[in-house]
Amino acid sequence: MLKKVLIANRGEIAVRVARTCRELGIATVAVYSDLDRGAFHVRMADEAYALGGQQPADSYLNTEAIMDAARRSGAEGVHPGYGFLSENAAFARTVSAHGLVFVGPPPEVIDLMGDKVSARRVAESAGVAGVPGRSETVTDPAQVVAFGDELGWPVAIKAAHGGGGRGMKVVAGPDEVAAAVESAQREALAWFGRPEIYLERYLAWPRHVEMQVVADSQGNVIWLGERDCSVQRRYQKLLEECPAPDLPEEVRQAMGQAAVTVSRACAYVSTGTVEFLYQDGDFYFLEMNTRLQVEHPVTEEVTGLDLVALQLRVAAGEPLGLAQEDVTRRGHAIECRINAEDPAGGRFQPSPGTLTRFHRADGPGVRTDAGYEQGDTVSQYYDNLVAKVVAWGPDREAARRRMLRALGETGIDGVSTTIPAQIAVLSHPDFIGVRHSTRWVEETLDLSGIAPGGTSPGATASAAVGAPNAPGDSSVGTSPDAGDADERVLQEVQAEVDGRLYQVRLWVPRLPEWPGPAAAERVGGRRQAGGRGRPAPAGRGEGPAGSGQVTAPMQGTIIQILVASGDSVQMGQAVCVLEAMKMENTLTAQRDGTVAEIRVSVGDTVGAGDVVAVIE
Repeated sequence: MLKKVLIANRGEIAVRVARTCRELGIATVAVYSDLDRGAFHVRMADEAYALGGQQPADSYLNTEAIMDAARRSGAEGVHPGYGFLSENAAFARTVSAHGLVFVGPPPEVIDLMGDKVSARRVAESAGVAGVPGRSETVTDPAQVVAFGDELGWPVAIKAAHGGGGRGMKVVAGPDEVAAAVESAQREALAWFGRPEIYLERYLAWPRHVEMQVVADSQGNVIWLGERDCSVQRRYQKLLEECPAPDLPEEVRQAMGQAAVTVSRACAYVSTGTVEFLYQDGDFYFLEMNTRLQVEHPVTEEVTGLDLVALQLRVAAGEPLGLAQEDVTRRGHAIECRINAEDPAGGRFQPSPGTLTRFHRADGPGVRTDAGYEQGDTVSQYYDNLVAKVVAWGPDREAARRRMLRALGETGIDGVSTTIPAQIAVLSHPDFIGVRHSTRWVEETLDLSGIAPGGTSPGATASAAVGAPNAPGDSSVGTSPDAGDADERVLQEVQAEVDGRLYQVRLWVPRLPEWPGPAAAERVGGRRQAGGRGRPAPAGRGEGPAGSGQVTAPMQGTIIQILVASGDSVQMGQAVCVLEAMKMENTLTAQRDGTVAEIRVSVGDTVGAGDVVAVIE
């Protein structure tokens, strides 16, 4: 087993990996950007090293800086987590070239299966049918139009080197193609460092069902069970469950065997996920994720296996230690991804800011995996996943009711979250009756009753138990001379020395009391009072209906300006594109008129409420 592992990631997954490493007696090394110096994943690790920068390209995608941290720390292996460099074959090769163990599949497998186009070819050659589509990349919008005219609309444009719905656009007809191609390429480059895209037919009402596989270097490959990930918005998952409900046992077995067949065909090693679309009794290969999935905890809860521990053991060259017949599944588990987004009206607008309150759910059958604690800041530059709440029950209905209870106990202030939308999902007859699909949230679910920036449901629960000490009030005692005028307290202080972060304990003069959550604070660039306040709602990113001002709904970066001063525009016409938390948001005109002023340029960072254009 490895003795020290560098975790090349941040947030929830870095904390998750660190916990299993600690249980296995493996020392952990964190890396951090300038914005993450005091982040939860840094506090959880045994050592931490600075990468510098704020943007992912300057930090968590900076291979040279990560490898320098690995060298200086003496790490024996590198765990990439998910996202960032987890499916980057060049990074895996670099890790191996430095004599370290990459906790994941071999680079050539990542090359083969991380490229969604070549993965389709592998599945087809192994006899596993894929979603109707093209097994080559496209560069010209005319190729998309020709594909749609031949196989029918809508068409899915997808990132060839990514996953998780990032860089995916669905177009209903030829008029939408050019803008969608450009946007998909931009998002693919931002998330995965490569802009290639490919095409698939967008199925009418499918369910997204994926199979968890694990393989060792001795040639053993097994499937652990499936997950239903059909509850999605913007082609990204909101809720996952294991096992998939109403999936016939013969389909489950066939899908599991198909996942093993694909894994063997590419000589897979490590944990991985083979994704399928399921519709009308048939399933189609979608893609393979050559990494740990965000939703892996539901499989862990049902099988009783620690997937991170399996990853680490396989990476160390150990055999799986279990055969297919040894895998048992018990009960049902549901996971909700608690994202910093405002689901009001079904728009799911990014909501970066500081967590002025964070009360976690617990109790029987409930697990919360978080990447933040109270007082931490959810930055606009990174993914907006705050935490994952997992509920297990002896059957689906028990797990559903337990999840509703857990969401009701979860209290988060300072940012808006997806919790109200997830409560709506879990309470809907379509979800209860398994009549939903990947398109259900955006086409059927009514979220109009969710008010912008509403208080999270756990307010009462968290108030009853009280809040922890605020950041900065880390006093754990007083000096023997506490009665003296020069009263001192023992505090833990962070100090960065030559790029390495240290925690030191010092006796320092007592400072004025931390004002606590009742005091007014600056959160997300807005003034707010009270620990239960939220940033003022910003709607869809435009001024009030009929307003001549186009305003930013959240902090972000202007990546495209679509009009110029003097242009005539109509109400609803796109004015510019704002990127926040790696998602693109189109800001539109709220009235007919003429563009009198453009107040921003491409690359500008704007705050919530900033006016980007004026229409007269």
